[in-house]
This record gives sequence, structure tokens and C-alpha cells, in this order.
Amino acid sequence: MRRECISPNDFTFPCLFKASSALHIPVTGKQLHALALKSGQIHDVFVGCSAFDMYSKTGLKDDADKMFDEMPERNLATWNAYISNAVLGGRPKNAIDAFINLRRTGGEPDLITFCAFLNACSDCSLLQLGRQLHGFLVRSGFDGNVSVCNGLVDFYGKCNEVGLAKVVFDGIIDKNDVSWCSMLVVYVQNYEEENGCQMFLTARREGVEPKDFMISSVLSACARIAGLELGRSVHAVAVKACVEGNIFVGSALVDMYGKCGSIQDAEIAFNKMPERNLVCWNAIIGGYAHQGHADMALSSFEEMTSMRCEAVPNYVTLVCVLSACSRAGAVEKGMKIFYSMTLKYGIKPGAEHYACVVDLLGRAGLVDRAYEIIKEMPMRPTISVWGALLNACRVYGKPELGRIAADNLFKLDPNDSGNHVLLSNMFAATGRWEEADLVRKEMKDVGIKKGAGCSWISVKNRIHIFQAKDTSHERNTEIQAMLTKLREEMKAAGYIPDTNFALYDVEEEEKMTEVGHHSEKIALAFGLIAIPPGVPIRITKNLRICGDCHSAFKFISGIVGREVIVRDNNRFHRFWDGYCSCSDYW
Repeated sequence: MRRECISPNDFTFPCLFKASSALHIPVTGKQLHALALKSGQIHDVFVGCSAFDMYSKTGLKDDADKMFDEMPERNLATWNAYISNAVLGGRPKNAIDAFINLRRTGGEPDLITFCAFLNACSDCSLLQLGRQLHGFLVRSGFDGNVSVCNGLVDFYGKCNEVGLAKVVFDGIIDKNDVSWCSMLVVYVQNYEEENGCQMFLTARREGVEPKDFMISSVLSACARIAGLELGRSVHAVAVKACVEGNIFVGSALVDMYGKCGSIQDAEIAFNKMPERNLVCWNAIIGGYAHQGHADMALSSFEEMTSMRCEAVPNYVTLVCVLSACSRAGAVEKGMKIFYSMTLKYGIKPGAEHYACVVDLLGRAGLVDRAYEIIKEMPMRPTISVWGALLNACRVYGKPELGRIAADNLFKLDPNDSGNHVLLSNMFAATGRWEEADLVRKEMKDVGIKKGAGCSWISVKNRIHIFQAKDTSHERNTEIQAMLTKLREEMKAAGYIPDTNFALYDVEEEEKMTEVGHHSEKIALAFGLIAIPPGVPIRITKNLRICGDCHSAFKFISGIVGREVIVRDNNRFHRFWDGYCSCSDYW
């Protein structure tokens, strides 16, 4: 066009600036800017707005700001471009200031302005400012627009106001797929995974065709609650919707199967992905770590960092790798990776990495060395760091050092009952009953209540929850009969109850009864009578599985010939034929 001496006009330049930003070639954009300046068209409001947008999207923030300041005239499109690019560029406060200036100059915002402003409020967690905008939307008559309402749902969700997000969602007359997806994401972001899964099922009943983002979001919810059955169903929906190959859906599948204890399915999903990003690699490494397969996790890490793969490990990757080393007792390998993080990968160790190292050393019995690592930390030790040390002190009988860890935990989180219980159990395990009772008395005096331990199992789309000594289930008679049968068969096989886990100063016979009716044992007995032979029994527990139950489950898996998978609050245990996947290192 230029070779034929045809001069570009105010329609040509906006298209060219947009092409330059799409190709991310700011040099060409600057040349076009010079040409527009020479031809006198840069002062056209649309040409100037397009040049500003090009500079913003190609990362030249200073040039963009200079361009905006020199504009002789600004229309709504210009203000929208500034506000939107400020949000995308991580400058939400600039976007808010621009919105206020727009209103001061008498400008009337439109849908794009409102949605961008809500995103800015979300990024800064400015709940009150967003609520003021909500009131303005109602007065302006925009509260019935589905796009604006979707933005409000997202805004309230990011500000942890799930109830307000639900009120807005329920008020949308013509909900679209974005509406349903936004509300589902609100639940997932605010750790209401059950409601998120229910929202997905309701959307399906309403005839909503799920897109990749909705499917990946509900898979994340399934991962957190170990909802394997629903996760498999969502996987089927992804296949039918032809989005299984989407990189976000694929990564969510790998993560879901890994966190639900089905590492074989995670491997299949991982191997089927046409391309793999860092999230996917982190998911498979994390899945191996949760299962205790340190060799597979390290092998995947080596493959990821090889010349054949373009993925570069990040902060999360190293947490997963160090966690895998911790759970497999690979002390030398783990410490080598930890000390090479900065030099080899350019990642400065953070609190999570230190927590993994303390756990790694503590599990291996190197409790004093773990404490030295804590004292050398460049930042303040976190709850996870002191918690790892306290647990190691409990396992290896270090009550004095355990008291130091507990005191620091109490300062960081004085209302967490778990830390008090762990300290009490540590004293009880070493026979220091008076000190154990004193800790529990302190809990009672300050009003801290111990959370009830429970285990649950899913059978035919119904969740069955059990607590210790639970006799309330409708099939309790069958459960007790199964427990009696298992005790007799385990005794014949050489099993001896470990009464150290009763943690009460009572007679030995009472201790045996105590450990024999832990919630995970009751859940297993129910699983054996309710789940058909050949189907793995999957149990989830909100606390750490106790040592006696761990030993009993190994015996039971061999006696009944069943695979039993237990997910506690720390990791997975896969029991099969008298063995556990953790190799008794947990």
C-alpha cells in the first residue's frame, strides 16, 4: 500500500496498531506511531487510543503513559483502554484512579468500564468500593445486564463474600454459561468444594454445555475432596465435549487423579496430553509425592529439566520434589536439591521449602539437625515448619525440643487445637501422663476444643461418616460383627494391638478396646460389607492415621485380599497383600 503511494488514514492506523500488539512487535508499532505523527493523524482520538493500547499490550508502560497524557481528546474507548490495560498490567489502583477521573470529567461508563473496574476492586480486595459501584449499577439500570452481574459474582467471590455472590447469581434472569462457571469458581476459590460440585451438577441439569474452564474448575473441586467417582464422571463429560486435550483440562485431570489416590489414571492422563506445561509437570510430580513414590517423582523432575523439555521448574516444583524426598527418606538427595536451588534453578528457598527440609530430617530421626536448620532460616519460621518439628519430636520421643516447637506454634496460632493435642500425645506416648493432662487442661481453660477425628467412605454416591466408637450407623450390627471377625483373624495371623496409640492412662484391656474402634477401622469394616469384592476400598480421614491402624490395615489387606487406599491429612497409604506403599516410612 505504501509502495503504491497510498497514504494511510484514521481507519488504517488503528488496524495496524492492533496487528502490532497482537504480534507483540513494539518496534513496528513505534514506526507506525512516527508515521501517524508525520501525517498529523496521531491526534485523532481513535488513532491515539490504538497507539496507547499497542504500547500497553507490548509492555512499554512508560511510552503508554506518555501517549495517554499527550492526548488532546479522550473518549470512552480511551478511558476503557487505560482502565483495562492497567488491570491487566497489575496496576489496579491506577485503574481505580482513572475511573474516578472519568466520572469527575462527566464521562458515562459502559459495560466494559464497569467490568474492568470490578476486576480492579477484586485485585485489591476493595470490598466497600466494589459495593459502592454495585449501588451505582443499580441506580444506572445496569444491574440487569448479565455481563455486569457475572462480573459482580466474580468480584464478591474474590472478596470472600460467597453469600453476596450467590444473591447476585440467583438474581440473574438469563443466566449464561459464564454465570454458572463464575459461581462454581466462587465456591472453589472459597473452599466450598461440595457446593461447587453441586453447582456443576445443577448446571448440567439446566442444559448448560460445559466449557474447558468450567470442567477444569470442577475437577479442582473433586481433587480437594477426593471425589474420585465424580471426577471420573467429569472426565467422561470432558471427553464428550472434546476438551480432554485442552492443556488446562489435562492438567486438572492429572492433579485430580493424583490427589484422589489413583496414580495410574494420573499417569494415563499425563501421557495422553498433546502438550505439557509447568502446571501439568507439577501435578504429576506432586501426585507421586503424595503416594510416596519418590523415585518416580525424581525421575519426572529429571525428565522435566532435561534438554528435551522446555518447562523450567518454579517455586511449586521444588516444593513437590522436596516433599517427595521427605516421604521416601531420601535425605541425601533432598538436601542436595535444597542447597542447589538458588545456584542451579535461580529459586530462593522459601518457608515451604524449609518446612519440607525440616520434615525430611525429622522423619529420618535427625531431629536436632532439623532444629539447627530452623535456627538458620533467613525468614521467620512458619506454622508448617514448627509443626514438622513437633511431629518429629513426637515420633522420636524428644519432649523437651517438642515443647519448644509447641510454644512457638501456640504463639503463631493459639487457637489451633491440633497443636495442643499433638503436644499432649507426645507426652502421653513417652509416659508423661501428668504433663499430657496438663496440656489438655490448659486447652479446656482457654476454651480450645479438640476437633473430632472422623473417617468417611463413599458407597453408591453416598458419603458415610464415622467417628471413634461410632455405633450410630444403620448397619452397625454388621459392622461390629465384621470388626470382631477381623480381630480374630488378625490375632491368628500374629497381629498385636499397639496400645501406645490409646493415649489414655487406663488399663491395658481398655487400651486394646480403644484402638480397636478407631474411626478408620469402622470405615474399613463398613467398606468390606458394602463394597463388592475386587473393588478398591477408599477411605479418607481428617487426621493422621494412627500407627496401630496402619499396622492393622496391612494385616487386613492380606487376609481379605483387598486393596485399601487411605487418604489422611498428610498423604496416601495404599495397602495391598500385607504391605503399604509408604514402606512404613511415614
